[in-house]
Amino acid sequence: MAISILFFVFLILLLLGVPVAFALASASFVTVLYLGLPAHVFVIETVAGTDSSTLIAIPLFIFAGQLMMSGGISAKLIALASAFVGHIRGGLGQVNVLSCLFFGGVSGSALADVSAVGGAMIPQMVKRGYDRDYAVNVTVASALVALLVPPSHNLILYSASAGGSISIADLFAAGIIPALLLMLSVMITAYIIARKRGYETAKFPGLQELAIRFIAALPGLLLIFVIFGGIRAGIFTAVESASVAVLYALAVTALLYRDLPWSEFFGACMRAAKMSGVILFVISSAAAFGWLMAYLEVPTKAVDAISALTDSPLGILILINIALLILGTFMDMAPLIIICTPIFLPIAKAFGIDPVQFGIILVLNAGIGLITPPVGSVLFVGTAIGKISIAQTLKTLWPFYIAGLAVLILVAYVPIISLWLPSLLK
Repeated sequence: MAISILFFVFLILLLLGVPVAFALASASFVTVLYLGLPAHVFVIETVAGTDSSTLIAIPLFIFAGQLMMSGGISAKLIALASAFVGHIRGGLGQVNVLSCLFFGGVSGSALADVSAVGGAMIPQMVKRGYDRDYAVNVTVASALVALLVPPSHNLILYSASAGGSISIADLFAAGIIPALLLMLSVMITAYIIARKRGYETAKFPGLQELAIRFIAALPGLLLIFVIFGGIRAGIFTAVESASVAVLYALAVTALLYRDLPWSEFFGACMRAAKMSGVILFVISSAAAFGWLMAYLEVPTKAVDAISALTDSPLGILILINIALLILGTFMDMAPLIIICTPIFLPIAKAFGIDPVQFGIILVLNAGIGLITPPVGSVLFVGTAIGKISIAQTLKTLWPFYIAGLAVLILVAYVPIISLWLPSLLK
């Protein structure tokens, strides 16, 4: 009965439009009272949710990304991407995809990607004669790449939700090849649609111009190697790398590019604080919810229930992926990771699925949810920038869904895709 109350209250509040963090906290508090536990147990578990030094990396990485976004790096990354792929059919669409990969390595956030790259590229694509739905579709699908490349704070969150037992360096390495596959699948899809609609191609600017733009963007791109290389080499921890990322971002934007006025700096501070506050509030609320699930033995019962349906790892992955895809349409990414990790990770491990591989599967599933109504935050931001309705966008977004699902299937059923690079770098 307590499990039913926990999930029923949560789902009802979500359907009523209550913000996810408040829905999680309310469901947890009601369940604690039903169980007859002291009310302060709820407070203790909520506070304990953010009592982890690993989580310090999340606001620091967000701040570093905001600094880079405010300091002119996005324009240089877009210029570099334009030189690389702007001459391909539907050139600005290809530029959009590659820019999201570059910027994802700076921001680590799909929302930051769609805001920064989409804010620059969508109006430009519409002005050049591209349809609004195409511009928005390419942007929101490309933004998901940021979830898988360092410094993805969602992978850090997954590690923390798993009790800190999974190496963040391994997760960062595991996400690189799936991210490149996702980028390639979106580029192919964008090319096919661009060819069908007869979009323009641009002239290749030449190797000299490509080299100039690469050198201009290189300091920003090096942030990826500073973060990933430093953690992988054991020079510093994830939290220390996040601190270094902030200092590096300040040095590049304020001293090298000289494109970070005080107004932009304070704006970056405010945006980072707001975003961090929202994420940490969701984490703390979801922690109480997760504690109750453990107290009520939900993971154990879930393992037993799924084991009764199938004893095949293939079947288990099919069931888990379907469940995550459905949940991703109703829940935002942070609460989905925090709630689903303690439920599904024990199941995955029981059937021999590597925890690092499962982390990539979970994040990619949650990412697809970000471009799926009714709680598709990346989709909402993209359509707002593109000034187009969600209904219009969804009519032509399905090829990009197929591209994302194809990569998800590969990652889920071909473990070497996510596990080869971590094993190579050990």
